[in-house]
Amino acid sequence: MSVAAKLLLEFIPNLVYRLQVTQNRCDNNLEKVGQNTLTSDIPLHLHSPRLGFLCVFSVLCRYLHLDPAEEYKMNHKRRGLALIFNQENFGSTSRAGSRNDRDKLLMRLTEMKFDVKVYDNMNEEEVYKSISEAAEADHSDADCFLLVFLSHGDKDHVDTYDGQISIEDITSPFKGDKCRTLVGKPKIFIFQACRGDKNDDPATACDAVDSVVEEPTGDGARYTLPAGADFIMCYSVAEGYFSNRNIASGSWYIQALCELFEKYGDSLEFTELLTLVNRKVSVRSVQCGDSQKDGKKQVPYFASMLTKKLYFRPKK
Repeated sequence: MSVAAKLLLEFIPNLVYRLQVTQNRCDNNLEKVGQNTLTSDIPLHLHSPRLGFLCVFSVLCRYLHLDPAEEYKMNHKRRGLALIFNQENFGSTSRAGSRNDRDKLLMRLTEMKFDVKVYDNMNEEEVYKSISEAAEADHSDADCFLLVFLSHGDKDHVDTYDGQISIEDITSPFKGDKCRTLVGKPKIFIFQACRGDKNDDPATACDAVDSVVEEPTGDGARYTLPAGADFIMCYSVAEGYFSNRNIASGSWYIQALCELFEKYGDSLEFTELLTLVNRKVSVRSVQCGDSQKDGKKQVPYFASMLTKKLYFRPKK
C-alpha cells in the first residue's frame, strides 16, 4: 500500500468523526434557535449567515449518511414486490370508495418502482394462495416487500369475500425463518380496516366507517436477526376503533398516505413520513349530518420492528 493510501485511510475516520460532532452541535444550535423563531415568517436559515451555515451543514450531513450501516440497502436491481388486496364487494354490500384507494396506491407504488400486483374481491383460499406464492418467490434482487389490505376488519383479522384471515397468517410466511431472501430487508404491511367490534356502515351518506438491538460487528462478520425483525405494521386506526372512509374519495388514511408519498416519498425516512400521516388524519373530523357521528376523530397507528432507517430514494 502506498504512503498516500495509508494517509488517506488514517484521515477519513477522523474526518467522519469531526463531521458527526459538528453535525450534532449544528442540530443542537438549530433546535435552540428554532424555539425562538417558530412564529416568524422569515425562513429559519435567513436569520443570520451563521444559522444559514448550520442549516446547510446539518442537511448535508444527513444527506451523506455518515454511517451506512444504519440505513437499509435500497439499491438492489428491483424495488420489490407490492401486493394490493382490495376487498370492495361482500355479496349484497360494498365498501364504496375503496376503488379510489386501490387506484391511488397503484399509481404511487408504481412511481416508486414497485412491481405491483392488484387483487380484487378474493375469497379466503385465493388470498392464502397469493400470499404463499409471494412468500415463496425469490426476493434476492429486491430492496423490500410491501403488502396492502383494504377491507373490513376487527382487532386481529381482515375480511375476505367469503371469510376472514388473521393478520398473523398474512405476515408469518414472510418471517426470516420462512422467507430467506427477505432476511434483513424491510417488510411493510399496511391495513386499511376497522379494528373495533363493528364493521363500516357503507349506507352513511358521506363518511362511512371502515425491538431488536443490533450488536456491533467487524467487517465481514456474520450476525443473525430474529425471525420477526425488519417488519413494520401500519394500521389505519388504533386497536378498538373505527376507520373512516369517504364513499366518494376513499379512506382518510390511504388518501393521506398516498398524498405524502407523492410529496416526500423519496426524501423522508419512512417512519417520519408515517408520523406526518398520523397528523394529517388526526386533524380531520367526521362531517355527515349525523349527530352520532359528527365530530368523530381517527388517528392511525404503526408498530415498527425495523432495525435500520428506511428511505425510498429514486431508482437510477
